[in-house]
Amino acid sequence: MLTFYFKEIIFMDFFMKLPRSKKEFALFMAIVSVISVNIIAPLITCFEVGFHFSVWLDVLHVIPFIWLAVIALVLLTYKPAQWLTSKIIDKNDSFNSHITINILCTVLMMSVFLTVIGTWIGCRDISLFPVTHFFFKWPRNFAVSFGVELLIAQPIARKVLFIIHSSHDAKNSSTAFSSQNAA
Repeated sequence: MLTFYFKEIIFMDFFMKLPRSKKEFALFMAIVSVISVNIIAPLITCFEVGFHFSVWLDVLHVIPFIWLAVIALVLLTYKPAQWLTSKIIDKNDSFNSHITINILCTVLMMSVFLTVIGTWIGCRDISLFPVTHFFFKWPRNFAVSFGVELLIAQPIARKVLFIIHSSHDAKNSSTAFSSQNAA
């Protein structure tokens, strides 16, 4: 009986906090990517060059291009990250373990690409520098990205979806209740 109760709670978390349609997926992706790019790109750049206002202003000029690269990479790594997640966790594991491992797999894949591509976009130059310095830069980039995704961007996006789903479900249930009483 207790196992059934926990499975129902896990199902409710998946149902209420994750996208139910392509439109909601686009909204979720937009929220996560905008928050992530606006925190991660300036933070990594400031670690690289120094924490100065002029550095932050320079980053603002390239953020739209980095955001486009992030959106493209999210769409490219979405299925492989889901596959890798399914290999690591069991379908009966908790909602939080599913989310955490999925974020880990997604950030792992994206940080590998963005350590190189992000440097190219930020420097406005395609060179071998990010490739030759990859193993020095990637661990920091991965840690910053994982922290922002896990602790800031995705919780905010899931909360927005939860609010949307709660209001939509409440509206549907009140409509169903009204139509039952009318009959």
